[in-house]
Amino acid sequence: MRSLIRRAFADNAPRDPAPSKLDYKWQRLMLTPGFRATVRIGVPILLIMAIIGSWYSKPENRAALAAQIASAKQSFQERPQFMVQRLNITGADGEITAAVRDLLPSNYPMSSFDLDLEEMRAAIEALDPIKSASVRVGQAGTLDVRLTPRLPAALWRDGATLRLIDGDGVRSGTVAARADRLDLPLIAGDGAEQKIAEALALYAGSGPLRERVRGLVRMGERRWDIVLDRDQRILLPGDGAVAALDRVIALNEAQDMLSRDVAVVDMRNAERPTLRMNEEAALALRRVNTTINNNGAEN
Repeated sequence: MRSLIRRAFADNAPRDPAPSKLDYKWQRLMLTPGFRATVRIGVPILLIMAIIGSWYSKPENRAALAAQIASAKQSFQERPQFMVQRLNITGADGEITAAVRDLLPSNYPMSSFDLDLEEMRAAIEALDPIKSASVRVGQAGTLDVRLTPRLPAALWRDGATLRLIDGDGVRSGTVAARADRLDLPLIAGDGAEQKIAEALALYAGSGPLRERVRGLVRMGERRWDIVLDRDQRILLPGDGAVAALDRVIALNEAQDMLSRDVAVVDMRNAERPTLRMNEEAALALRRVNTTINNNGAEN
């Protein structure tokens, strides 16, 4: 009887409103900002990634996606405003222009995205006659190439080849014969191209002798000889070559030295310039001396 009474009271007793331990921990966890953000954002993202991963894992889906991307890329790159319609080269003569044209694309129109402007510029500047170049896509779909050619300052005889070189000693082409560029001084000898500045300074300082200068020869990679017409030669020292040439010009103007039977003017020793006569004059002088000696012996 007592047990029945206790059970009746227990059934009618009010329930405890406090949550269980598990409910309490879950409510506390849901109140945490990081966990709430994870549930609200992270779970949907993971679900989406799982769906995408499942779709992308199939080869046919990957191929279809790649094709769509390629098609969209091509459509964008081939818009009219990105198409190159023609090539325009300025700044050089026909021969150099033709050499540059051979290095550039010839199938137009083409997308500007297919052009590597920096690579084309480097290829053009690798040509001997080109000092610098600029390559850009200009207005009206034109590939503009502006060239700055090297200006030849001298002819360098490299073995049997006549090479054009600029003031820095850089090659800019070849010529078939000396007569093709009579306006340029001719240099020769070992290391001549490396001392082009000295050669040009001597040529510029030759003054009244310039029309007679046939070339400058580097001797022993340390000094210059100036070759004149009539097989005359001026031997200059390794140091002070311009000053030595000035002395020769002054002597020639004062005494008309180079109009005589002089083969060599040796200025290698600044303290003792030496003149060497040509073979005919030397033979004539020897004959005169022999005659004088014979006459003296008879007397």
